[in-house]
Amino acid sequence: MSFLQELAAKAAGHPMRVAFPEAENEKMMHAAYECVQEGCIKAILVGDSEKNRTLAAERGLDPEKFIYADMQDEEMKARLIEKYIALPDTRLKEKALNRRMQDPLHFAMVMEAAGEADVTFAGINYTTEDVLLAGQMIVGLKEGISTVSSIGLCEIPGFAGSEGELLAVGDSAVCANPSPEQLADIAISACETVHELLDWEPRCAFISYSTLGSGQGSLVDKVKEAVEIAKEKRPDLKIDGEFQLDAAIVPAVAAKKVKRESEVAGKANVIIWPDLNVGNAGVKLIQIMGHADAYGPLLQGFKKIVCDCSRSAPVSELKGNIIMSAIRAAAQ
Repeated sequence: MSFLQELAAKAAGHPMRVAFPEAENEKMMHAAYECVQEGCIKAILVGDSEKNRTLAAERGLDPEKFIYADMQDEEMKARLIEKYIALPDTRLKEKALNRRMQDPLHFAMVMEAAGEADVTFAGINYTTEDVLLAGQMIVGLKEGISTVSSIGLCEIPGFAGSEGELLAVGDSAVCANPSPEQLADIAISACETVHELLDWEPRCAFISYSTLGSGQGSLVDKVKEAVEIAKEKRPDLKIDGEFQLDAAIVPAVAAKKVKRESEVAGKANVIIWPDLNVGNAGVKLIQIMGHADAYGPLLQGFKKIVCDCSRSAPVSELKGNIIMSAIRAAAQ
């Protein structure tokens, strides 16, 4: 059984309600349908219900496999608004919320915040910025987290890591030049994400060009400070650094370079890049030269699961991200 097949089986054990505000998009509808057919999710198509039913039938899909959220249903809208404004710490009042709910993305996120969906999945028509701003405004951030970030999961052929061929990496998509405080938030969120998704005990390494003081400079100082902040905020997590990449994931190198006790060095299953320059280049090197499959990015830091996919993603990749998002929602 492949890695994705294992995840699909896990998702099928507790299918979650995934809201699709881009339901009219053909790729998105097909990906949602295939996930429903495999029993992984319950798919909610947000928008014009009659139009979405017609599109499903025209595309050879059984319309009865979907759940429909009709944005013109005034009774439903009133119920959602009532539920939403009753929540603690909501940022929008009835008039502003009613105006925003003319947009399918905002409508879907209000459904999620109000407990009538478990995941909002978008990104084909909406930009990353659209998804991030709507998520922060409507769903909100987790307590203790002030940074939205992302994590990716790399399946690297021939890699003999502490989790076999799998390695979690972040942030490779959202935070361009994170401060020490933001880096700490990224690491904490990444640990929670891999635990939700894979049931791993996270071992999280902050990456630098220095291993425990072997290099000097402001770039190293930023990573050192981030490590201390993360440890102070979450002493229960196995977080360590600063490490060069080889010292983080290769036991023999860690034995030579890390001259103190570490529960992370040489056996990290989560690595945190110091900035987006490193993260973007690192993931592409892993993909191109390591012939790896990279799943994600998985957004993290929100109170509930919000997903932004790549606009160019094929149906197979969309399915994988939908399934992973559903598993994370079930874990929460």
